[in-house]
Amino acid sequence: MKKQYKIVTGKGIIEREYNYIPVRYIIAVLLGVLEIAMIISIVLALCYIVPYFYTLCIITGVACMIRIISSDDNPDYKIPWLLCVIFLPIVGFMLYFMFYSRKLKKRFIKHAQKLEDYRYTTDDEGAFAELESEDRSAASQAKMLTEISASHLYKNTEIKYFPSGEELRDAMICDIAQAEKFIFLEYFIIEEGSFWNSILELLIKKVGEGVDVRVMYDDIGCMSTLPGNYCKILQKHGIKATVFSKLRGSADSEFNNRSHRKILVVDGKVAYTGGVNIADEYVNEKLRFGHWKDIGIRIVGEAVCEMTQMFLFSFGLNSGKLSPVPADVYPEQEMMCKNGYVIPFGDGPKPMYMRNVSKSAIQNIIGAATDYVYMTTPYLIIDNDLCADIERAALRGVDIRIVVPHIPDKRLVFGITRSFYHRLMSAGVKIYEYEPGFIHAKTYVADGKYAIVGTPNLDYRSLVHHFENGVWMYKTDCISDIKRDIDETLEKSIMITPNMLKTGIISRFVRSIVRIFAPML
Repeated sequence: MKKQYKIVTGKGIIEREYNYIPVRYIIAVLLGVLEIAMIISIVLALCYIVPYFYTLCIITGVACMIRIISSDDNPDYKIPWLLCVIFLPIVGFMLYFMFYSRKLKKRFIKHAQKLEDYRYTTDDEGAFAELESEDRSAASQAKMLTEISASHLYKNTEIKYFPSGEELRDAMICDIAQAEKFIFLEYFIIEEGSFWNSILELLIKKVGEGVDVRVMYDDIGCMSTLPGNYCKILQKHGIKATVFSKLRGSADSEFNNRSHRKILVVDGKVAYTGGVNIADEYVNEKLRFGHWKDIGIRIVGEAVCEMTQMFLFSFGLNSGKLSPVPADVYPEQEMMCKNGYVIPFGDGPKPMYMRNVSKSAIQNIIGAATDYVYMTTPYLIIDNDLCADIERAALRGVDIRIVVPHIPDKRLVFGITRSFYHRLMSAGVKIYEYEPGFIHAKTYVADGKYAIVGTPNLDYRSLVHHFENGVWMYKTDCISDIKRDIDETLEKSIMITPNMLKTGIISRFVRSIVRIFAPML
């Protein structure tokens, strides 16, 4: 199947096409649906055929409800599943057994135990002592974040902020061209087009020069952007390629726990992350939702080692066999006199991450803020805990501003996003919509001294289900650049007023129903 799109070049607008939902994905989805239907049909049939089987199912449903209520999960996640089990007798608890779990699959857990050689360890006690003497509140944030993410606190690190995907792309290509030892890429979406092709050309060239090139992309993230056998195509060029959690058509939660990460590491000395996937729409060469506003950062110094470890661990989890760790994968870093402290962190499902890392990091900077907190996110679908934290900060006088898109990429999700406006605005939160188009940047900055840049959106997918990554910063030089960029973005955005929130009864009803089940989406 083919799908056409337009890109903007110096010669004008050019039409192109790409494979749309390759056959492998269609078969996998159909197999999953068929397996679910068969399991439910068999159980329903047994209810009519086998004596007392229906009674056993009712008892099982009650047991499921008790289990859900007594679990440690967020109440926002419990409620839709309780409704599902109550109003869909038998079918509800079967769906619960198949899809409720947010834990990593057993095959991943077993594989993870073999990856200890990929771990990076360093002594950050000196950095913590310095931060403790400078700001105890910041030190406590850093301590918690390193504890729950198994990461480290770094000083000897320089971070450059890019206010657009176009600028980030140019810097990435420049660093890839200078690679001498290895290039690691992990992205949620890679799409055939001018952006990816310019990188692929360099990767093939670097393989010929003896550089270790590894590429990983999410199988579902790329189901409409790459051919189903794209890994084999890359492998023919000498690139070590694998997909993250290959879609197999199983009746389980394989649609959860995707890799939403964006990581590029070159020679263990330079790393990139942010909101930008390797696709033309992220650099405004493909027109879909108006101007695409995105951002990214370039990391140089000791903190790059954490990014390298995240990639190697993720790549090891998903590759068919464990690849050897490249020599000098954690090179000695040059000393630099740079301000601030940095923590690159990962996030994901249990048991790799026992707590919600990204959500906790965001809550911490909101709780520590005394002046302002500015946030940009493509989606605003948050649980009651995070919503209450934002409200409390606004009510105590902190200037809270949140920028979301004005032109949505998913209308249903956009409707849920707008359903949060009234509650937040009534507490004094200022909501803006980026009028030129779609804002995909995920930035959080507070009081001119705290910032988080990375891949987590303010939605359930990012904060609960997906593998994510981000960078926590305290008093780094680039924080002023982040704040300046958000200020400029606010000038291009529409500030939402109460008069804009008026909707019809039907729209409000639909949003209310969908919002209940948002944690399951």
